[in-house]
This record gives sequence, C-alpha cells and structure tokens, in this order.
Amino acid sequence: MAKEEAFEMEGTVVDTLPNTMFRVELENGHVVTAHISGKMRKNYIRILTGDKVKVELTPYDLNKGRIVYRAR
Repeated sequence: MAKEEAFEMEGTVVDTLPNTMFRVELENGHVVTAHISGKMRKNYIRILTGDKVKVELTPYDLNKGRIVYRAR
C-alpha cells in the first residue's frame, strides 16, 4: 500500500483489545479497530483508554486502521 493512498483522522481510544489492538472512536463518530504502528511499538509508546490518537486508514477497509501518533 502506498503512503499517499492512506488518510489520517483524529480519534479517541475507547477500548483496549487483545494483541495490542484498540477500538478508536473517530471525530465523525465512526468506530474503528486499530493497531500500533511499528515505530511506536519499537519506541515503547504506551496507549491507554482515553488517549487522543491519530489513525491512518486505507480506502480499502475503513473499519481497520493503524495508530501513528499519540497526543500528549
């Protein structure tokens, strides 16, 4: 997947799922399942329920995403 095809949206972590998956509610009210990006995993960035995150979505499957940033 090319980087240009993905688009980013802001959201809030609603629930923590097994295997480092999270349920994220986007600003528009849509709820997606997201996993942590490799760079965040490598740098041990922890994500908790209630955190504001930036989620990268593909146009192919709008129900799954990748968390690429956690707001402070």
